[in-house]
Amino acid sequence: MASSAKRRAVGLGDNPGEKDHSSDEESEEEEESGEEESGDSEEEINEEVLVDFEAHSITHNDFNGIKKLLQQLFLKAHVNTADITDLIIQQNHIGSVIRQAEVPEDSDDDDPDEVFGFISMINLTERKGLQCVEELKELVLDQCHRSCSEAEAERLEKALSDSSKSVGLLLSERFINVPPQIALPLHKQLQEEMSEAQRTNKPSGRCHYCLMISKTCKEVSKNISRSGPQAVPKDEFVFVNAEEEFFYEQAELRFHYSVEEEADSCLSGRWSFDDVPMKPFRTVMLIPSDKIPVIMDKLKEYLTI
Repeated sequence: MASSAKRRAVGLGDNPGEKDHSSDEESEEEEESGEEESGDSEEEINEEVLVDFEAHSITHNDFNGIKKLLQQLFLKAHVNTADITDLIIQQNHIGSVIRQAEVPEDSDDDDPDEVFGFISMINLTERKGLQCVEELKELVLDQCHRSCSEAEAERLEKALSDSSKSVGLLLSERFINVPPQIALPLHKQLQEEMSEAQRTNKPSGRCHYCLMISKTCKEVSKNISRSGPQAVPKDEFVFVNAEEEFFYEQAELRFHYSVEEEADSCLSGRWSFDDVPMKPFRTVMLIPSDKIPVIMDKLKEYLTI
């Protein structure tokens, strides 16, 4: 599966403001014309090239790339991202990684197999007792107790502890300049792999609930009521992975918590929305599995290229 995307010519993760535009031959001229240099810099920042992405099966070589993306999600939370990455790799019959389809020989990319994103599902019920899984559940429950009513917190705790109805953690992470259109074939493939796993009695097959932790942001000027976070209109939040709004709409339990103290910016990187100050959040959603077909229809409607 492949998806065309526009990618900044300066590369992923680069700070345009830090890029060196000087050389020995033209340094004098650039020093005399600050405005001209600024204009050239802006022109280069806005330069775009087409990049094709492909989905591949997950291998041990993807460990560092997946772990880096998980750290982007969990930031400084007490969750062992290395152990979670190991789980994702161990069950490589489910999930995919995104890589650039073809890397030109003259490319500046150091790693032609760089992971630009991934998708996977971890059955938390099956993996109960593993330290990294218990850490993750503790994080979610703790934030739910802080942000929700006692009844809602008890509801989530019951869902995570009920061994008769398994809960799958859906992880879908990518770099911010990988377009949302790539999410459609990734989610399609994931659903097919989960159906096959269920048919063949492999781990992480059917899940009764899907748990998601999404990266979201909200304008600094807008406040959230601590007593009723679910009442906050979703349009006050910006989903970093835009397609995850469709999961939010179908969630039977959802809440937001701030990670402002853990991140310098929305993605612990350099990114903004038209220079509007944004506060970083995480949005937790519990979605019944029977709502997944509705979500997939929405993805097809809005993300078909």
